[in-house]
Amino acid sequence: MARRYAIYDVFTEKRLAGNPLAVVFDADGLTEEAMQAIAQEFNLSETVFLLRPESAAHSARLRIFTPAHELPFAGHPTVGAAVAIAETAYGDANSALELMQVLEESVGPVRAVVRLKPGSATFAEFDLPRKPSRLEAQFDRQEIADALALKATQVGFENHVPSFWSAGVPFVMVPLHDIRSVASVEFDPQRWEHLAPLAEGRLGAAYLYCRGGINHMARFHTRMFAPGMGLVEDPATGSAAAALSGAVNFFDGLVDGHHPMLIEQGVEMGRPSIIHLHLNIAEGKIASARIGGHAVKLAEGELAV
Repeated sequence: MARRYAIYDVFTEKRLAGNPLAVVFDADGLTEEAMQAIAQEFNLSETVFLLRPESAAHSARLRIFTPAHELPFAGHPTVGAAVAIAETAYGDANSALELMQVLEESVGPVRAVVRLKPGSATFAEFDLPRKPSRLEAQFDRQEIADALALKATQVGFENHVPSFWSAGVPFVMVPLHDIRSVASVEFDPQRWEHLAPLAEGRLGAAYLYCRGGINHMARFHTRMFAPGMGLVEDPATGSAAAALSGAVNFFDGLVDGHHPMLIEQGVEMGRPSIIHLHLNIAEGKIASARIGGHAVKLAEGELAV
């Protein structure tokens, strides 16, 4: 049977920027093997399949695949799926709308809000289904520097040191001295696979960050490499931004209250992305957090499977 699909660029307001995502609609009846094969065929960082929800009160059930394997949770498929569902149902609306969705993911139900505005890119944000947690790991600064083709003195800034975090997907947070250091990285996947720890059945991906950004509004400038996911480099990674929130609160000691911040990624790939991160801190801990961004449709068609 023919199944409709669309390609969205996520975490951007402009086409051919951000992180491309394939959204497959009406995916009920596809086997896990078929979903994995379709994700390999699209060969994007992720493909999301929309299925009937288990609860009638929810909007859809999501299954998310990289070219290598399934993920329990990911940020840009969540944003892209929420936007695709809303635009399919209300894309012809001639006035602004704000819609609430609950998306069923393997990590648990994810609550999302979508804002449609005629003539503008659609925006969606979601509550983190899991708060970030720090995982046990020890890192050798020189080994990390060697895997990135950097000097050991370029790894770390202020009191930030490499650490291991997960909010559903594990990432090694690697603070780098400045934007120049981040831009000069030459990632060695073999060296990384040798040093990276395993957690939750996955190899920790590399998430590099420094303060500031090319965009003067950005709080952090980032890059993400994930050989274990079958990705060379990812232009925007919401699940990594979720994990980063734990490191930022831990090392910066955020005061209680609301902390909005913009995270830029994909600049070095020529696909600039902006991720909106909001943290609510209470008694020094993350009480709640949400991630958001825009998404724009690039293409659509049918799969003959």
